[in-house]
Amino acid sequence: MAEAEPALRGYRDRDYLLTGESFFCVVGGVHPRDRVIAYVKYVPSPDGRWGRGERRFRRALPYYTMADLLETFRLLEAHPQYLYHSPVLNVTMSAVPVDRIKAHLRPEEKMRQLIGDEALDPLQRKVVDLVKTLSDESGVSTDLFGVTGSVLLDIHREFSDIDLTVYGVKNVPPVREALLRLYERPDSAVRRLDEKTLREWCADKMRRRPLTYAEAAAIGRRKWGMGLFRETFFSVHPVKLDAEVTERYGDKLYRPEGIVKVEATVSEDAEAGFLPAVYGVEDERSLEGPTVEDIREVVSYESLYGDVASVNERIVARGKLERVHDTKRGDEYHRVLVGSPEARGNDYIKLAAVP
Repeated sequence: MAEAEPALRGYRDRDYLLTGESFFCVVGGVHPRDRVIAYVKYVPSPDGRWGRGERRFRRALPYYTMADLLETFRLLEAHPQYLYHSPVLNVTMSAVPVDRIKAHLRPEEKMRQLIGDEALDPLQRKVVDLVKTLSDESGVSTDLFGVTGSVLLDIHREFSDIDLTVYGVKNVPPVREALLRLYERPDSAVRRLDEKTLREWCADKMRRRPLTYAEAAAIGRRKWGMGLFRETFFSVHPVKLDAEVTERYGDKLYRPEGIVKVEATVSEDAEAGFLPAVYGVEDERSLEGPTVEDIREVVSYESLYGDVASVNERIVARGKLERVHDTKRGDEYHRVLVGSPEARGNDYIKLAAVP
């Protein structure tokens, strides 16, 4: 089995931060020295659906869309210390000052706690059983799995989903292959989404994003880390270990140059399953907006568009064109960013072959 890493670590994608009484979810693994890029997810509310007893919360971000994210910015205007204009990314975002963090909640630590605890509620028991199943099938240690979302925060309810993390670039392929094998076994408690659930998933994506049913279904069928375990929806999210995050905040400077739509061939997909999802591209063709000839990447901060295309496939992407200045290499090129405030939810990555 793959071995666990040392406990001391930095801020990673899908960690949570407690500030005051609210919870922020960490985005990615590249952060300023004195802040952590994160969005506010749960805020106190007397009639909130999450939590127990008098400790109740509602979702400040009900859906993972840009429209909902921008609404959280308006919520934070009353707490401007959490809004940050990044001179590196050249955009205003939510970011938690390090001195405002009351607790840093780590998914792998919660997972170890649950595995060692015999007094589990039904959803926590499912979490443990699912991770042990994936660990046994993949050979990846349970120490390299985590549980995030409401279970991490101890505010889950009986209707909550299971949101898992798997740590380390080399651990993702065996977990993916394990899930694909489990999906095919008729006696397995791990199942793909059935057609009814997939239709509902596609309908939700169509309502909130510029996707047709066929486009949403093409994405949904490629989501290997999304399924049902004993009738509870689960998702598995790859997260890099600290040593695997080679970019440091400020290594690259980003400048906006308008909204574009391009068609391109995927030349590299090793980073496509992480957040941000990075697709190396070539043979790009401009369809809308400014035309440049050095687009090297299509990058998505919308997890929906992670792991949806492979090498040699053609994609159509609409998003913010950015000039990238690599300060370490003295290099410049362009990328298309999906998941920016400027695009206001009208950006996407689609497979070009889907009608």
